[in-house]
Amino acid sequence: MIVVCGEALIDMVVGGDGTRRPAPGGGPFNTARALARLGVPKAFLGHFSEDYLGRMLADRLAADGASLALASFGPEPTTIAVAKIGRDGLAEYEFVTQGTSAPNLTREMVPDQLGAEVKALHLGTLGLLLQPMASSLTEFVGRETGRRLVMLDPNIRPVLDRPRLHSLIPQITIVKASVEDLTWLYPNIDYRAAAERILGVGVRLVLVTLGAVGGYGATRNSQVSVSSPLVEVVDTIGAGDAFGAAALAWLHDRDALDPELSVTDQDLRSLLEYSCRAASLTCTRSGAEPPWRSEMQTSAG
Repeated sequence: MIVVCGEALIDMVVGGDGTRRPAPGGGPFNTARALARLGVPKAFLGHFSEDYLGRMLADRLAADGASLALASFGPEPTTIAVAKIGRDGLAEYEFVTQGTSAPNLTREMVPDQLGAEVKALHLGTLGLLLQPMASSLTEFVGRETGRRLVMLDPNIRPVLDRPRLHSLIPQITIVKASVEDLTWLYPNIDYRAAAERILGVGVRLVLVTLGAVGGYGATRNSQVSVSSPLVEVVDTIGAGDAFGAAALAWLHDRDALDPELSVTDQDLRSLLEYSCRAASLTCTRSGAEPPWRSEMQTSAG
């Protein structure tokens, strides 16, 4: 099982014509849905509102097959992200978080221990920023480091605490990031040099999303680049989350979710191709709608 930690929220998608459409979202929420659709057992560790939108988010996760056994509910209103879609399909976000549900994941809501069936943790995005959630999850990861594989998707926001993130990275097994994330973390060097810097502090694998170009992966012994399938892009919401989820699904299917992760050049290429395929399929529809396992098999064949 994989435990996905962090926020579930509503993306208020603003189209080029100014229309607004609410859609379930949040990086960890999208990742949990993608893992579920790819057939991977998973649980969501996050805090939902008891309002209509919060129940809708929880129901959507459950419908896709994610466990809510580690989730909690409270009276705070659901967290909102306003997603503005440009003509190129790229999304820019503004968040309404003060006094809302997602940040209110407290230490008491984090399990004291995890069962042996939990092989990996995933965290990132607002889970690294909003309090008390950020402190709760940082402590949780510190406790579990070395026991389970941990993937970090920083999904950088301008107000993130750069020192906090740098202190967290050495505890991580896999860092999955965009070029923009790495530019923010390591100014004045390119993403390949940034990946080397991250590997140098003990991370086992760095995965970099390159947008329409494809993906890049690096270990201490390998560097691999792959191209993305050509698709007609509707928008990019959730594409990076699908990429990261697909990487974890690839490892799960090969019983390779290990904190001492080791992959060959051939493994890394296959993992990247699978992840790029998931991201590309997500880009072909509106909102964060990750692919199902059957779609991945069809597009591969």
